[in-house]
Amino acid sequence: MPRGQKSKHRAREKRRQAREEPTPSTSLHSLDNPEDSNEDPTSQVEEMLKDLQLTTKDYQEDSVDERVAILVHYLLYKYQIKEPVTKVEILKNVSQISKNQFVEVLKKASEHLELIFGLDVKEVDPYKNIYVLVNKLDLDQVAEVDDHGSVPTTGLLMTILGVIFTKGNRATEEQIWEVLNMMGIYAGSLHFFFGDAKKLITKDLVKEKYLQYQQVPNSNPPRYEFTWGPRAHAETSKMEVLEFLAKIHNCPPSVFTACYAEALKDQEERAQARAASRARLAAVANLRSRVSSSS
Repeated sequence: MPRGQKSKHRAREKRRQAREEPTPSTSLHSLDNPEDSNEDPTSQVEEMLKDLQLTTKDYQEDSVDERVAILVHYLLYKYQIKEPVTKVEILKNVSQISKNQFVEVLKKASEHLELIFGLDVKEVDPYKNIYVLVNKLDLDQVAEVDDHGSVPTTGLLMTILGVIFTKGNRATEEQIWEVLNMMGIYAGSLHFFFGDAKKLITKDLVKEKYLQYQQVPNSNPPRYEFTWGPRAHAETSKMEVLEFLAKIHNCPPSVFTACYAEALKDQEERAQARAASRARLAAVANLRSRVSSSS
């Protein structure tokens, strides 16, 4: 084997061994039995995300993951034009993927689409291998918030909202980036899908009123924090955000005990507000009806 190929082979073998090494036990594994864990729900979310770090670090080093990036681009394109995609189409149009690699590459691409974009890859016809992308929470108005509507950001936004919620309804900029870094998204570099992630998070999503970004009071030097914006409050809820995190990590929302109790309370308050609003509208309609009948 030529020297260059041997070096590449050794590098790939080292990465493979690193991925196969057992990771330390964390609160993620205790989720199988929630009663046994008294750990803070915030740290549970963070530990879940840490499991993705090895994959993210190897993303640009491993040739398989290069194919994953290409497939994610292709599936996003199909999602944007609202077309299903077949295995035959993928193998034809994404020439870098061989038949032997298809299952592995599709699995990794599906995980990436779920975590970062909030999209599920569903096989709607197992005989013809036809797939569609489905928004996990069907938040169409949140799914495309950039000027060109080119990249769905539901998963990224819901992750940020989840961090804010689990941090006591406000999270510092450092806390947000700590989690996003685990997903391979960094403030100082361009992301291969989102581009300038810092601009997207601190300006675009703020301008769209999904997030609020303000200086921490009395901080010197200045530090900044995120809270939910008015559109986030209007278009989603604490329970939906918690369910999003739970779906991604395959656990019930009730695992996050304190957050779940707060989400239930929020759900009840929203229901009461809707009932009060309906009662006011009915009273106004009734008053108008009586006025018109008496005139």
